[in-house]
Amino acid sequence: MAGHPTSPGADDPGAAHAHPIASTSRAPVSVTSERSDPLPKAALRLLVEQGVDAPRVRRILALLSDGRWWGANDLVRASGVAHAVVAAALRALDEAEELDTETGDGQRRVRLVHPADFRSAAADDLADPVAHLVPRYARAGAVLARAVAEGPASDPDLDHVAATAETALRRALFLCTRFDLRDRVLLCVGDHDLTALAVTLVCPRARAEVVDVDERVLAHIDAVAEREELPVRTHFADLRLGLPSPLRGGADVVFTDPPYTPDGVELFVRRGLEGMADPRRGRVLVAYGASETTPRLAAATQTRMVRLDLLLEAVWPDFNRYQGAESIGAASDLYVLRPLSRTAPAPSGDAARVYSQGVNAKEARGGLDAERAEAVVGAVLDDLGGAADPRALTLVGAWPKDVAAEAGRVRLSTWMGAPTSATEHAVVNLTAGWERLGARAALAAASDTVYALVPSAAAAVRDEAGQRALRAMVEPRFEVRFLRGFGAPNLTAVRFTRRTRAGSAVDRLMVHVQERAHGMLRATLRGGLTEVAAWMGRPINKRTSRHAVATTPAWLSGHTLLDLPGHRLGELRGVMEGLIERVEHAEG
Repeated sequence: MAGHPTSPGADDPGAAHAHPIASTSRAPVSVTSERSDPLPKAALRLLVEQGVDAPRVRRILALLSDGRWWGANDLVRASGVAHAVVAAALRALDEAEELDTETGDGQRRVRLVHPADFRSAAADDLADPVAHLVPRYARAGAVLARAVAEGPASDPDLDHVAATAETALRRALFLCTRFDLRDRVLLCVGDHDLTALAVTLVCPRARAEVVDVDERVLAHIDAVAEREELPVRTHFADLRLGLPSPLRGGADVVFTDPPYTPDGVELFVRRGLEGMADPRRGRVLVAYGASETTPRLAAATQTRMVRLDLLLEAVWPDFNRYQGAESIGAASDLYVLRPLSRTAPAPSGDAARVYSQGVNAKEARGGLDAERAEAVVGAVLDDLGGAADPRALTLVGAWPKDVAAEAGRVRLSTWMGAPTSATEHAVVNLTAGWERLGARAALAAASDTVYALVPSAAAAVRDEAGQRALRAMVEPRFEVRFLRGFGAPNLTAVRFTRRTRAGSAVDRLMVHVQERAHGMLRATLRGGLTEVAAWMGRPINKRTSRHAVATTPAWLSGHTLLDLPGHRLGELRGVMEGLIERVEHAEG
């Protein structure tokens, strides 16, 4: 899951002080005349005040009737009811002296004084569409439980909240039952919840593509897929800049659990549509939730979906469950969307600010103001020797308009999406939430020197481990230096300087591929192997090069260097060593 909704009442200026369990505008209803339940008056009053939503409070009362101690968050996760509603119900029961309370380990817990009096609160629930299938897939459930337990911690800056292993399995059962995924491609736009693994466990003939900005998630998915021999392939991308070119136009069905902001949902769904072979013949499934106390937030998000020319074919309430997100009941709905046209209308939101918290939230501050931007450009010119011409600079990303007017300017999406005409030096602004792109922004350059400007607190620059990892991604093409306090005390410029031609055959092959980072990886490997073999004095023809590259691991296929996950970039040198060894041992 990716999404933290706004606080209760955010959609209504006057709602912040409203009681989440409020009476209707009609005259008060007599509890004794309208209810035959043998429940205490406090419980009956709660149910009457909820009106048609009374089943939500019934679930809370039924859970409490077991007599155990409950924390509010535990009740939320078990009931699927928003925290505000649970808290209000507990407050009403406490005021009626129906609760005992205790505090331990910093958590307040409650239980009913007379639990037997509340046993009749239990009521029928709606049938789960796939619950009857779950017992048949015990092994898949066990694999997913292990995968979820071993997975990386949630990243708050990416609005991560972990879905349960059972939710991943139920998603897969829904997808594979509602649709025929045999020999079809599922695209997961973000997959912290491991839906791709679940689908390929349930339907081995399905193929799954995953795109995510979290390197830890990609590495974990690949590790589990290799262990279980599942047809899943992962790709790195910051979706705010676009979908990797190898993923465009190839999927049959899309699944996403996006950031729960209107802009976030629109962006992730839009990327899913871009990845479909023919949107009109497929579906986009979206996990999305909002608290019942903020209906306007959900309405705004649904409006975005409709504007994308999508039919809301079905909505399954509370289908997805999470370890967290108590503000929305630790649950979200499952939307089944049917595209009505081949292409989506133009974007209506801000693609850079799609998350609800952290550096990429709408409320976040960051980036470069004019004063700091001028200081950064001045520091670059000083670092280049003081006599550098601003016209030799390319400023990439968001820069104030009046800074270094002589310099060339390129959008970050353009820079990452296709080769850009080279100037001698490039300065890439990766402040305000783009720092994950540091190494790849350098590899995308045709310039001799690249300055990637990041916050000094960024993981890639703040300690030796992060610095080593960044260097490993760009060597041997670049020499790397970290220049702290660059233009401002809290900024670091990572300076990438092109090295002279590498000496070893493996280094030459690596540089050949790194200089063509936008190209398809196997194609650049074939061309590089032919070139390096000639340099070695052991020339090979294109056919031999093609056959050699065909023996490399399957994970190379369908990738450019820029969308290859970081852990695979670390394995790339070993692949090249194997190719050079084949050339060295080939018969003349």
